[in-house]
Amino acid sequence: MKSVVVSELEGTLLKSHDVFCYFMLIAFEASGLIRFALLLACWPLIRLLEICGRGDNGLKLAIFVATCGVRFSEIEAVTRAVLPKFYLDDTDMAAWRVFSSCYDNRRRVVATKMPRVMVERFAKEHLRADDVVGSELCINRFGFATGFVEDDFDCIGRKVGELIRVDERRRCLGLARRTRGSVGSLFLPSCQEQCNPPFANYKSIQDDDHRAIRPLPVIFHDGRLAMRPTPAAALLILLWIPIGILLAAIRISVGIILPMWAIPHVAPIFGSRVVVKGTPPPPPSASNSGVLFVCTHRTLMDPVVLSSVLRRRIPAVTYSISRFSEILSPIPTVRLTRIREVDARKIRRQLQKGDLVVCPEGTTCREPFLLRFSALFAELTDRIVPVAMNYRVGFFHATTARGWKAMDPIFFFMNPRPVYEVTFLNQLPVEATCSSGKSPHDVANYVQRILAATLGFECTNFTRKDKYRVLAGNDGIVAARTWNPAKETVDAFRKVVGSFMLH
Repeated sequence: MKSVVVSELEGTLLKSHDVFCYFMLIAFEASGLIRFALLLACWPLIRLLEICGRGDNGLKLAIFVATCGVRFSEIEAVTRAVLPKFYLDDTDMAAWRVFSSCYDNRRRVVATKMPRVMVERFAKEHLRADDVVGSELCINRFGFATGFVEDDFDCIGRKVGELIRVDERRRCLGLARRTRGSVGSLFLPSCQEQCNPPFANYKSIQDDDHRAIRPLPVIFHDGRLAMRPTPAAALLILLWIPIGILLAAIRISVGIILPMWAIPHVAPIFGSRVVVKGTPPPPPSASNSGVLFVCTHRTLMDPVVLSSVLRRRIPAVTYSISRFSEILSPIPTVRLTRIREVDARKIRRQLQKGDLVVCPEGTTCREPFLLRFSALFAELTDRIVPVAMNYRVGFFHATTARGWKAMDPIFFFMNPRPVYEVTFLNQLPVEATCSSGKSPHDVANYVQRILAATLGFECTNFTRKDKYRVLAGNDGIVAARTWNPAKETVDAFRKVVGSFMLH
């Protein structure tokens, strides 16, 4: 068993050796559309430098264009909330199994030529690395990145060598490519044992298969881009954005103007599609109180899509959506306060009038996981119909924790062919509700489990606060303020324009 394992990131732990797309993500999410387009325009020069054997200069150019003048805290936020998902999707599991077979050792090191800040969180939290060695961004005294790195890339090999030589009695396993110019060429000579891609037949996989563990999954993910921004994909995104804005305006206008029963017939004309499974319950009668539809929360569009499927405007419980989103909403909204007694009275009052939609996760989650369900809904009615909601998009995600939430429906409708999947489950039997003596938490957990099983998701105990602490560094609570319609409308227009300039 080896005492130290050092692995190159790009081209080894990651399948691809091309890291350009990660700088495109930094440019788009930390700065905006203009820098995104500028970096894409530099790609031919970066590629030419790589072909001419000046790959380090090309990498320095990508770092400069992506980070120059960007606040360092914003770069950290993107590396925390956006990059891990794309890294994990590109992880070479064979290389990871070799790397993780040394899990019981004292030290696991990841080396990369990318700025350390872009890699460290993913490597330590998901790949379980002890140390990350990479280039260091220069930061000025005002907290902005200058776009330069502190030392030449050769210093990465020296730093790794220092970690290896802490105890010369330890044997070191090096995982890296042998190609000229790779970071592996800087530290492989210091390793007693070397392993190069591909790793499928490496003996440690068989010898230590019982020790191999999977990387920790990414549960919370932010950012607007749904696809990896390779040069070709980035060009396609840039060309699509003007068309997408026009298409989103048309789709939103159709949803506001047309009656709810007509939307399912008109939406496919503009590329939207809703897949319905299960049997929806009938409208409430005069003798019965309304049904409480308990939905998974994927985007702000969940209650709107549900209303279009049922062909009637069903009010939705909301927590902290923007006033601009409420203005655009074609269905009534019931704004809650997060004060349990007050919210319970509001929901009971609404159920006496008719049906109601609630998303007990309290916030959206775009990954295949369900957050913990609030048990309040189970205390208020026994007429509970679980509804499994899911969606598919091509270009843009329709949720955000760090950005402006009013843009969520706009980004959803900017996708060429957004698809929503709505699965109606049977109404909970009386014996599965609080009427039979079950606790509200048991009912909430049961509904969470059956919805997760329907979608093929995993249940978690994470909450809204956990999500915002990971993605935004706060609890996600916005202080209440008095609404001024004229000021809010002007501010909303400015933010829409500003958001398109930013993204």
